[in-house]
Amino acid sequence: MDDDRTSPSLLDLSVAELLDSVARRTAAPGGGAAAALTTALAAALTAMAARFAGPGAAGAAGAAARADELRAVAAALADADVAAYRAFRTAARTPREDDPWMWPSRLREALDDTVDVPLDVATVAREITRLAAGLAREGNPRLRGDAATGALLAAAAASSAALLVTENLTGEPDDVRTGRALGLAAAARRTAQGLLPRTPGEIRPGAF
Repeated sequence: MDDDRTSPSLLDLSVAELLDSVARRTAAPGGGAAAALTTALAAALTAMAARFAGPGAAGAAGAAARADELRAVAAALADADVAAYRAFRTAARTPREDDPWMWPSRLREALDDTVDVPLDVATVAREITRLAAGLAREGNPRLRGDAATGALLAAAAASSAALLVTENLTGEPDDVRTGRALGLAAAARRTAQGLLPRTPGEIRPGAF
């Protein structure tokens, strides 16, 4: 996938095409898009686990619906991340002399998008981690492994997205978005890590 040409939505690619697209010697899609798509996949697992919880399970229908909503948001953020990177690349390559008055603000706006998109990914991933962890603990025991996988994937995506926020804000240590992103990632990790058995003896029948 060429960085400088219009490309189809990542959602329109087959799995094989998507993997090839990420593996190519191009910068986008990269870590941000991968984190967003991982979040979307985690949301899909969460929705599945919620639907298997049964009609009588408290909050299961609402959890499934919310997971579906978050999956759509996360999937859209994958394309948004690619677009943000390309817009920043274009802005950075534009000679300052071409528009000396607007160049700084346009570059700033493009940079902000490369920060705000992964921050949104971290926000969505944190919520998915919470939903999935709840289903792993209280949902259908046969789906505990699926729900826990959703939580662990979402937590990893939150950490990845937070790292990208900090990387894109290098040189701006006072930007509050760094702290917000790191806080979301830390909260997601705490939630997900609580699902992992610490010893083989803690593994219950039917778990994972």
